[in-house]
Amino acid sequence: MRLALPLLVSLWLFFPGESAIAAYRVELDAPAPLKALLNEHLDLVRYQNREDLNEDQLNFMLDTVAAQVTRLASTEGYFLAQTTVRLDRNAEPPVVRLTVDPGARAIVAKVDVEVNGTAREHNPAQAERVRRSWQLKPGEPFRQEDWTTAKQSGLQILQRLRYPAARIADSGARIYPDLQQADLAVTYDSGPLFTLGELNISGNERYPASIVRHVNPLHAGDEYSADRLLELQRQIQQTPYFSNVVVDIDKNPARATETPVNVRVTEFPTQRVRAGAGYATDTGAHLDGRYSHYNMFGRAWVFDAQARLEQRRQFGALELAMPPDRSAYIDSAHASLERTTLAGVDLRSRRIGLRRMRNTEKRDFAYTLEYYSDQLQQLSGAAPPPDTVVLPGTHRALVAGLTLVRRQINNPRFPRRGYIASVEAGVAVQGLLTDQTFFRAYSHLRQYNPVGRRDVVILRGELGAVVTKGGNAAIPASLLFRAGGTDSVRGYAYQSIGNESNGTVYPTRYLATGGAEYQHWLTEKWGGAVFYDVGTATDRWSGKKFFHAVGVGARYRSPIGAINGDLAYGFQGGKLRPHLSLGIAF
Repeated sequence: MRLALPLLVSLWLFFPGESAIAAYRVELDAPAPLKALLNEHLDLVRYQNREDLNEDQLNFMLDTVAAQVTRLASTEGYFLAQTTVRLDRNAEPPVVRLTVDPGARAIVAKVDVEVNGTAREHNPAQAERVRRSWQLKPGEPFRQEDWTTAKQSGLQILQRLRYPAARIADSGARIYPDLQQADLAVTYDSGPLFTLGELNISGNERYPASIVRHVNPLHAGDEYSADRLLELQRQIQQTPYFSNVVVDIDKNPARATETPVNVRVTEFPTQRVRAGAGYATDTGAHLDGRYSHYNMFGRAWVFDAQARLEQRRQFGALELAMPPDRSAYIDSAHASLERTTLAGVDLRSRRIGLRRMRNTEKRDFAYTLEYYSDQLQQLSGAAPPPDTVVLPGTHRALVAGLTLVRRQINNPRFPRRGYIASVEAGVAVQGLLTDQTFFRAYSHLRQYNPVGRRDVVILRGELGAVVTKGGNAAIPASLLFRAGGTDSVRGYAYQSIGNESNGTVYPTRYLATGGAEYQHWLTEKWGGAVFYDVGTATDRWSGKKFFHAVGVGARYRSPIGAINGDLAYGFQGGKLRPHLSLGIAF
């Protein structure tokens, strides 16, 4: 029986002789890329610090090192490597001088990629994409790792769409060492085209399987797509009921037609309690608490209660939501209380409402009917300017609205490409629990543009308007606008841009802000940024005043999300202002 060389060396080392020798030292002379590989894998290098080797074991490694070098070098495309070994026993400790001349590297001369099976006839474009996307092209150096990667990449093009049972039917690399050439050939068998069938749901005990079926974006008869299965997985995980979801199919070619989609879920407990703490320069330190019950009345209704205490803002909310219906819409009722004390204004907002919403991976849509009752007071006691939109006191409105959010980004947590856009619109009519008729619109856009390997340019803009007749308006202040702060115009205090009078900043009818930021990432986690922000909040566009700021910042991608630290200079205020946002959950 013939033993592989590494196993033979291991057996020799496991049974050391009685006469051990001192540790030795290896001096390796080889080109840099190959040197790192040899240092990691050569037995002669790996065991140089051991002191329990006998003379025979050392001689065995000296005799076999050339064969090991040849085998390792061939994986990098060097098939004519020459190895010279010299042992200096007079040195202390003994020195093994190992010189490797790798010779010329083999170059890929010819590539023959074939796709057989159903894909060849019914989806020739997909088969052609396998050939067109082949990674190891003629003229490139041959490496075993690249050869393996290229074969798997081609296979994944078939397996991710329509042909999950695709396989490599045959492959070979014909090497011509004297010519320093490699001819590559691979044949794929796509297997049959798979279509999706009904869901086969398991693992649910507390919550009904209908929740999964109602958010399912797939239809029986759809062609198989790994991306669509991931979409189903994400849709299920967006619901509050399941902590983990595994979605797959049986890839048996005999069951390719309407194969069942297997969904295995792991449920959250019926009740959860969460807490957290953090700090933001806009509103100061904060404490959070949240309680959720996911099976109210035994019908999978979700009750959610949360509170947030900040230095300049306090917030509490209750919500009761039904599970998704057959159209994946969720109906809910909610109530909240909020108080902010900022820029000379004490604003207390009470809200109660109904919402019907549908969230998908790329789009959110919601109909809302909300009643606002806001109380605004001046902290300084100064008289408001005569043209201010909102007056101190209590104002109310019943607003019918809709919200649309569109996401097209490559990474939900740390995007580098794509955009996120949102549009809100609402109307209130005087006499219907409303003090004054108005129409409100708000939009926000954030665009991500990759630069080079890691960097990104972020463009941001927002517009808001409240359209109403009359001068001094009785509109709830939380529906009006102020600007300034971390997510608005940096370099100015949070909500400090508006209708200012004697140190009090009143909410306004119109809002326009924007910014551009360049992020340079030194590593995958650490980066820096430079930015420019501009914006205004005003009651009338004539004579408007824009506020400008520039700054620099640090960025860190933490497990809990992005942590941003900025230092911005506001030209109108003439001050440097830090902006920090972070949070720690526990």
